[in-house]
Amino acid sequence: MKTIRTYGAPPFKVAVIHGGPGTGGEMAPVARQVARRQGVLEPIQTATSLEGQVAELRAALEDWGDPPMVLIGFSWGAWLSFITAAGHPALVSKLILVGSGPFEEAYVSQLREIRMSRLSPEDRKAFDATVKALRDPQTEDKDAYLARLGSLARKADAYDPITDRSDEAERVGPRADVFQGVWHEAARLRRRGDLLELGGEIACPVVAIHGDHDPHPAEGVREPLAAVLERFRFVPLERCGHTPWIERQARAAFFRVLDEELS
Repeated sequence: MKTIRTYGAPPFKVAVIHGGPGTGGEMAPVARQVARRQGVLEPIQTATSLEGQVAELRAALEDWGDPPMVLIGFSWGAWLSFITAAGHPALVSKLILVGSGPFEEAYVSQLREIRMSRLSPEDRKAFDATVKALRDPQTEDKDAYLARLGSLARKADAYDPITDRSDEAERVGPRADVFQGVWHEAARLRRRGDLLELGGEIACPVVAIHGDHDPHPAEGVREPLAAVLERFRFVPLERCGHTPWIERQARAAFFRVLDEELS
């Protein structure tokens, strides 16, 4: 599998960091749009530990990019970008966090409640059964269960999505070993408060773009980051779910914000 995709011509001053962990490729439409004006990297993360993913991203930026770079991190990729910028500030000129998960544990229950409220009773049962299967050491073919979990989550997370399957061939994964290995560590980092504490090590400007229909609570991103970052801006998008570039009513606004931040 190719772990670095490039768009446009070098120098590559922007990188899009995909969600997951354990999936990737969904940010190709964002990379193509941004590449109309500057070169873009799309690293695909494959390491099965948090430390490994940070090292993997660092190597991609140093070997392929032209640091310091703008990192556009989506969902899990927002956290990974945040952690990498804290540990390697010379590599990052700006962080753009899109649809980030909440930075404090207190908001996690809200995420689950919102998602479950948007699913049918049948889908709620399937969601819980899938999570249980992923946690069971005896479960075989966990990659298929992770794919099912992602499909159910996307159903709850979208507001008015554009139905276009042309980008699905660009997706990679799912890999349950990556998901379970990395997410266990990342969730523990948040529970202990260490994730948010890393904000004190971030020197660059940070912008969070968040849909008003995203089940990840906006206040779980806006309020904690505003308290620890010196240069922080929060941009809400109306009529927008978790993935802004697939949202019919928010896509244009999302790309306008990106264009302004990258100018």
